[in-house]
Amino acid sequence: MRVSPSTASGNGLPPGSEPSETPQTAAAAPQRKTRARQAETRLGLVRRARRMNRELATAFPDAHCELDFTTPLELAVATILSAQCTDERVNLTTPALFARYPDARAYAEANRAELEEYIRPTGFFRNKASSLIGLGQALLERHDGELPHTLTELVQLPGIGRKTANVILGNAFGVPGITVDTHFGRLVRRWGWTDEEDPVKVEHIVGALIERKEWTMLSHRVIFHGRRVCHSRKPACGACVLVKDCPSFGIGPTDPEAAAKLVKGPERDHLLELVGR
Repeated sequence: MRVSPSTASGNGLPPGSEPSETPQTAAAAPQRKTRARQAETRLGLVRRARRMNRELATAFPDAHCELDFTTPLELAVATILSAQCTDERVNLTTPALFARYPDARAYAEANRAELEEYIRPTGFFRNKASSLIGLGQALLERHDGELPHTLTELVQLPGIGRKTANVILGNAFGVPGITVDTHFGRLVRRWGWTDEEDPVKVEHIVGALIERKEWTMLSHRVIFHGRRVCHSRKPACGACVLVKDCPSFGIGPTDPEAAAKLVKGPERDHLLELVGR
């Protein structure tokens, strides 16, 4: 989300001095500027946020959790492994892992060295192994080997924080939840939905803007959009379906042809068709 303005000019000139504007910089200036933020009422913000969610639903009708799983425990394990690791790498690792460790007892009784080798490709494998063994033990001791269905109980388990708990609730149990990962926080700040950095505060603020029944799918749509279009360093502004409602339009290329080259993922053709490319 939010793009922080630079606190230093970095032009090497004395304080208060500004470089003269050349024709080249003058021509490039509109490309770098974002839209002027006008005062927005609370009602206006709610309407804009919900309108953007509807546009994202059209852009990503098949948005989903990109971690592969068949049971709530598998999703919990995959989400723990996804910390500082791509979903693609996790999905390459979990088939063998899930076959070797099919239930909570298997993790609780796992040989640490063996488990670490299974999950080594995901990084931080020692800490993650501790979380998985602890998770298995806690599930056996407190929940008869099954994952609980509430946020309060989930966050008390080893390796499961609020973000992971919301992933599990929304995708394994059908309980609406907002998953504030790096992409989600970055985009909602970029869109002016909130200025907050704290994930819990972001979750509550966005939850007050969007209908509860939409929370889980909103999370998927925003994450999809962040991975495919609204990139951190160079968003594809000129190929974005949210152009009319995004206050940060212009921080990336606005030229449609240049922006189209930045769009990624299997939905690329569909996304470009929506913006007339």
